[in-house]
Amino acid sequence: MIAVRKLPARYAPIVMPFVLSILMTAVVSVISTLRSLGATPAFLATWPGAWALSWLVAFPTLLMVLPLVRRIVACLVAAPPSR
Repeated sequence: MIAVRKLPARYAPIVMPFVLSILMTAVVSVISTLRSLGATPAFLATWPGAWALSWLVAFPTLLMVLPLVRRIVACLVAAPPSR
């Protein structure tokens, strides 16, 4: 089995929005492109560009708004009980 070297924990605040933005923009751009073009050969040619553009916007946006989102969630969700 191949051992995969992991990133140090200090990179988690960047890796989490990176992975989240990749997955979310992929799903949303697939749905949007399919709705616009249908399941045609044009879809396969168009979707990668649509995904790339949406990811270029989504990743930096996530980095900027994540602190605000964390504060909003903290206002809406009870803190876990301390032990």
